[in-house]
Amino acid sequence: MTPSQDVDTSTEPGIDLEGYGNPEVNPLDELPGEIEMSIFDHLEELRQRIFYALIGVAVGVIGCFLAVKPIVQLLEVPAKGVKFLQLAPGEYFFVSLKVAGYSGLVLASPFVLYQIIQFVLPGLTRRERRLLVPVMLGSSVLFVGGLVFAYILLIPAALNFFISYGADVVEQLWSIDKYFEFVLLLLFSTGLAFQIPVIQLLLGALGIVSSQIMLSGWRYVIIGSVVLGAVLTPSTDPFTQSLLAGAVLGLYFGGIGLVKLVGK
Repeated sequence: MTPSQDVDTSTEPGIDLEGYGNPEVNPLDELPGEIEMSIFDHLEELRQRIFYALIGVAVGVIGCFLAVKPIVQLLEVPAKGVKFLQLAPGEYFFVSLKVAGYSGLVLASPFVLYQIIQFVLPGLTRRERRLLVPVMLGSSVLFVGGLVFAYILLIPAALNFFISYGADVVEQLWSIDKYFEFVLLLLFSTGLAFQIPVIQLLLGALGIVSSQIMLSGWRYVIIGSVVLGAVLTPSTDPFTQSLLAGAVLGLYFGGIGLVKLVGK
């Protein structure tokens, strides 16, 4: 081959020495704007994000504590006809701290999620980033939906069972501390249980589990939902446990539909 026939493959169209033009590399699996950071830089950023998140939670808790009385009154609504007693000095004060803590955490959760997103975002591919906003938004909506479901259905159902069961035997005078332990636990356990579709969507989108596999294990899901309803429900009445187990089943099969919808 003469010199005039030599081909410089380094400038041949369609070939990228850095690999970005490689047709086998999916652009969705690349890290956009990748920046090299040392382990110390990562730890420093993690420390800052945790600090900002704690500040946000503290502001939320303080704000809820300043307005804790209306929140307490709102949570007392499901216990119709029940009188609450303070059985020890300072019991209501510590109840107020618990209510403000849980309420402040919920109020500050969007800011905390923002800090988490900012920390993990540089390590996510384009494909994973496309899932981030729907997953975070769906998780927030489902958690709030779980709180509403527990407040409107689960808590009244459980309290009505206990009130009617002992109506002719005992007068309904409850410890305010025990009542709020019951209510707060049921609220937040239900909110966490409502995250099932989000977990399914993540597993399906990442190719870990398909919708067919999820559907094939429906027998185990039914057993698991009953166990979950019994564990997460502070009361022992079967009606409340059945309500939560039914909600878990509905969420699970709804999650299968979402996974199927995205083609997994």
